[in-house]
Amino acid sequence: MTPFSPATALAVEADGLVKVFGEQRAVDGVHLAVPRGSVYGVLGPNGAGKTTTIRMLATLLRPDAGSGRIFGHDVVTEPTAVRSLIGVTGQYASVDEDLTAAENLFIFSRLHGLSRIDARRRAAELLEEFDLTEAANKPLRNFSGGMRRRLDLAASLIATPPLLFLDEPTTGLDPRTRAQVWETIRRLVRAGTTVLLTTQYLDEADQLADRIAVIDRGKVIADGTADELKASIGGSSLHLALADRGQLTEARRIVSDFLGVAAQITPEAGRLTAPLPDAGITTDLLIRLRERSIEIEEITVHKPSLDEVFLTITGHQAEDDTNKPDLIPA
Repeated sequence: MTPFSPATALAVEADGLVKVFGEQRAVDGVHLAVPRGSVYGVLGPNGAGKTTTIRMLATLLRPDAGSGRIFGHDVVTEPTAVRSLIGVTGQYASVDEDLTAAENLFIFSRLHGLSRIDARRRAAELLEEFDLTEAANKPLRNFSGGMRRRLDLAASLIATPPLLFLDEPTTGLDPRTRAQVWETIRRLVRAGTTVLLTTQYLDEADQLADRIAVIDRGKVIADGTADELKASIGGSSLHLALADRGQLTEARRIVSDFLGVAAQITPEAGRLTAPLPDAGITTDLLIRLRERSIEIEEITVHKPSLDEVFLTITGHQAEDDTNKPDLIPA
């Protein structure tokens, strides 16, 4: 495997990447900086340029302009070095339909240079990790979509590369298997692997990603941690349900005075809503209301969700990209 310097702080650097198909600029000057040992999420609506960006960084497409580096190695001038440092898992399974799960993993292991003994051992380890041991010797034609996806992920982890590109890794998986994949990703990162992840599930990015880039129409339009992105569209809001709806007006006055903002009343629900600049003052506000004999039936502090951030920033839903080319190199 090609060595990389421990001093290289970034696993992935993209500077002004451009890719044009005909008259369409699929990627239009993308900049990314992915720290080593982190999970970096890439979100975007259909046709945003997520997959095309990854394909360029993985040496599967040549950029028309800009540059990309993997642990300091240029993706255009040093493709062999880059490929020795990465693993790539596309949205669609790359396994051989005519082989069993065990045979697929054995062959992939041998292709990675493992001996026959080590290849069998690694295949068994991965089958157990992805809960496929009982199906190890069954033909793939009998596998469900989720089982095929887990096998494809297992194949990408044979060599445990320093950088792993995952394109929508949990699409089509049931909630339990999704959780298993999430834990596998966390374990890999704890062991030092860097993960660049595209996903159609915003909760997945929220759960896994240390930083998130939002791509739309081929450009990065937002970048930051999930909390930073949420804060960018506004802070938390306080929701209070009163036991006595007749106290709504008085409660509104107290809350507005205390927070210094205008609280809003929803009479039919017996609720108050107000922007909350600092969640730490909620306890003091509740004490103030109790001193005025106002009984609170329910209280919630609502932070903006990543879905709300996405819709606010892009104006689109995050949807599954259809008809995307596979990411697995031939």
